[in-house]
Amino acid sequence: MLSLQELQQRREERANKMVNGNAEIKQINDSTFLVPSQAISGKAYQVVNIEDKWECDCPDYQFRLIQCKHIIAVKLWKLIRVEIEETEEILCPQCGKAQIKKSGIRRNKFGNKQRYECLVCGKRFVYDLAFKGLKADGKTIALALDLFYKGVSQRKIKDTLEQFMGVNVSQPTIYRWIQRFTRLINKYAETLKPQIGDTWHTDELKMKQHGEWRWVWSVLDKETRFWLASHISTERAVSDARQPFRKAKEVAGKKPKVVVTDGLQAYQKAFKKEFFTLNNPRTEHIRKPRFIDHTNNNIVERLNGTIREREKVTRNLKEQAPTIIEGYRNYYNFVRPHQALNGKTPAEMANVDLKLGKNKWISLIKQSAKTK
Repeated sequence: MLSLQELQQRREERANKMVNGNAEIKQINDSTFLVPSQAISGKAYQVVNIEDKWECDCPDYQFRLIQCKHIIAVKLWKLIRVEIEETEEILCPQCGKAQIKKSGIRRNKFGNKQRYECLVCGKRFVYDLAFKGLKADGKTIALALDLFYKGVSQRKIKDTLEQFMGVNVSQPTIYRWIQRFTRLINKYAETLKPQIGDTWHTDELKMKQHGEWRWVWSVLDKETRFWLASHISTERAVSDARQPFRKAKEVAGKKPKVVVTDGLQAYQKAFKKEFFTLNNPRTEHIRKPRFIDHTNNNIVERLNGTIREREKVTRNLKEQAPTIIEGYRNYYNFVRPHQALNGKTPAEMANVDLKLGKNKWISLIKQSAKTK
């Protein structure tokens, strides 16, 4: 005899089959749904949700008064519908109509993809604008990106995808995903205009690339924590110090009231070339602030610490360092919640509300693909 836990697990498995199969769940109104019977052809059971209380007229629920497979199926169906509605409108590639329904799953060794059917022309298709041409689904690729920018090595990402997603993929393929979608998001991010504050912090970080020292420059806005610009150079000359200042001005569309840097001599000359003017208001340059000063450089030093965490895994900068650093900048701005901002991202604080939803990576990739 099956235990209660085994019976409930069986209900969940059957509900999954209904949602992922050809079972057509119909929504009558805000609280009523019709779920076709798996045993009796042409019969449907009515599921009702009133004030978060679920009821069904099937024999299983009426006899046991617990969640039956039809209630579980409706909950899953609603979650999937919300996820689709949050991302984009799906149109038939043949006739261009939006009247579509789910029509099974396309399965391969890299994962599953939702298949749709057009109710107008009957065309069956997989709609995947952002991930077109790839065998893996969007969730798998988004997970790989998220783990990579959280500091997980590619070897461990490969192991995680195999264990939890059932996807067996090589390390070079994972890195190609990272490069491809990082470049896509980077181009989209260049079109966005954040509303940032008037105090910018700048610092440089020493890292190795193929045995040679490189310098990673960063400009961070104090108010929103928005990472305005990054730049990689082989030296710390005045021309190198000017580059992050220039990029930050382009992103912000303005000059700040205050620029905070350490005591590097190149900053003083670079500041004069990029910000100095005889007209008021003038930008103030605060050099080499002490830790105990009211205005210090702690926030950009903390940013350097997060970059250093990533470097511990990769050991040093790779050939695609500029692309990856820009990708990390966009992860920092749009995906990673910030404790100092009460769980918000710097982009949200800078009024760049992209409405990314729960899975920020997938939403960000899809919006980048649509813009392209």
